[in-house]
Amino acid sequence: MKKLLAAFLFFSVSFVAQAQTRGLPDFTELVEKQGAAVVNISTTQIVRSNARGAQVFPFDDDDPMADLFRRFMPNPHGGLGSPGGAREFESRSLGSGFIVSADGYILTNAHVVDSADEIAVKLTDKREFKARVIGADKRTDVALIKIDAGGLPVVRLGDPNALRVGEWVVAIGSPFGFENSVTAGIVSAKGRSLPQENLVPFIQTDVAINPGNSGGPLFNMKGEVVGINSQIYSRSGGFMGISFAIPIDVAMDVQAQLKSTGKVSRGRLGVVIQEVSKDLAESFGLSKAQGAAVSAVEKGGPADKAGIEAGDVILKFEGRPVINSGDLPRVVGSVKPGTRVTVQVWRKGAARDIAVTVGETTEEKVAVRSGRKGAQADSPNNRYGLGVSELTPEQRRELKIGGGLLVEEVRGNLARADLRPGDILLAIIARGVTTELKTVDQFNKLLGQLERNAGITLLVRRGELQTFVTIKPPAERKND
Repeated sequence: MKKLLAAFLFFSVSFVAQAQTRGLPDFTELVEKQGAAVVNISTTQIVRSNARGAQVFPFDDDDPMADLFRRFMPNPHGGLGSPGGAREFESRSLGSGFIVSADGYILTNAHVVDSADEIAVKLTDKREFKARVIGADKRTDVALIKIDAGGLPVVRLGDPNALRVGEWVVAIGSPFGFENSVTAGIVSAKGRSLPQENLVPFIQTDVAINPGNSGGPLFNMKGEVVGINSQIYSRSGGFMGISFAIPIDVAMDVQAQLKSTGKVSRGRLGVVIQEVSKDLAESFGLSKAQGAAVSAVEKGGPADKAGIEAGDVILKFEGRPVINSGDLPRVVGSVKPGTRVTVQVWRKGAARDIAVTVGETTEEKVAVRSGRKGAQADSPNNRYGLGVSELTPEQRRELKIGGGLLVEEVRGNLARADLRPGDILLAIIARGVTTELKTVDQFNKLLGQLERNAGITLLVRRGELQTFVTIKPPAERKND
């Protein structure tokens, strides 16, 4: 009886283990077939001490490589030689990459090879090669390097647009120098915009990525590269569960330009844009919050020449919908300068198409909203809590504007709408109609024509930037 019970328990445990195993992905075949195309990259940079012999410390204090540097380079903040004599030492760093063509072209991150005096590439078969930089683009953090070799294993490229949130992905790289390490996780989100990074719709994952993984490939379960592991969100310098990869289609567009010209050329409209919120959409008469609101147009720029105006909302660019404002810099930047395109804008309650010849730039400006509050006041001249005055002729000349009202007072909760004394109100948008502001009487008259609790959108100038701000009157109290 005991033997039967033991056998029953054994088979039960085995059955449960097999069932659990069947529910988990198997990465072994993917790694065996694709791992050979992943390379280890080590760079050397010559760092010079200052004239007094003090060593230049190449890492921030919270950099995970700083501790390693201190262990092997004594006196990191002291001298390396005799006083007054400049000295040199080698600073080394590690990264990853992957082979995209059999004749030796390799993709990695721009920050991996930045300022490197020497680049060494090591393959899984232990062969090592010196590499040269074909080109690097810091805006997307993509670099193309080349080694003199042939018949190399090459990765297969996939479609990052086909990725689904929640599906498994795999990274292969050299975290902390541990070559060909494999980590896995899922796609956490797609199309992430990071601060100061509006050209890359990042793939967010929970795959463990650490220093040394940079530049390595992110694979889908078909064994196709869908991204380049680029950066992590971390307070410690190490992995904390959030990592970001550059979609491979973005990277391949960049590498094609780097390969042919050594640099990247991007399209430019010459507009300052911001997100269309629900309140903004209502002010413009849009049925839903979408598009990129144009808060300013560069004088003499491509948009200005084509007739795009501040107050327009860009809905489509060459037939491609602009859902969020961050979509616009990406689609514009992907267009070759000099190309004539059709831009659909929303103006005065209707959509219209405008032909624009795209210019060339490396940066698309985006309006930045401040989180600082303005001053409060007790004597505003309208129910929205704003105290305004007319600009003097001298102020208009200095600001190079023909009209506008100066914000003198901001009361109560209105400060949360990001208005502050010193702002210039250029226009008011209500019921889909934009009206330039000239006088206080005109402003008050326009407000008086609105329903009691109606919200309004103002075109505000602050310094050199313009932005849209939506405000609503405070809720009226009801007597008990």
